[in-house]
Amino acid sequence: QVQLVESGGGSVQTGESLRLSCAASVYIYTGDCMAWFRQAPGKEREGVAAIYAGTTTDYADSVKGRFTISRDNSKNTVYLQMNSLKPEDTAIYYCATKRYDGRCFVPSTIRYWGQGTQVTVSS
Repeated sequence: QVQLVESGGGSVQTGESLRLSCAASVYIYTGDCMAWFRQAPGKEREGVAAIYAGTTTDYADSVKGRFTISRDNSKNTVYLQMNSLKPEDTAIYYCATKRYDGRCFVPSTIRYWGQGTQVTVSS
């Protein structure tokens, strides 16, 4: 059983930054997917950023150039640095992990989820 605990959410103004952290209770193999998803009210959960196969990263088009995912294997932790935040980034952000199968961004295939952390961006 893997437990994921997110932290770092909060309320910021447009253009500001936040860094989310996700600590796993066990070592996550670097080949596996570690991903961030988000869900805004009334919308489906969507993949935001993923890291897998060591240091390979993938991003949703809406956050490319603004968000950066990274991991510290010594701490079993993955981070999401979010810069130039926009009101449309407002959502609950979830950390997730699964065995890599080329579909890190498909919510229905995720095995383990964190509890989520709220990010609110006001204009």
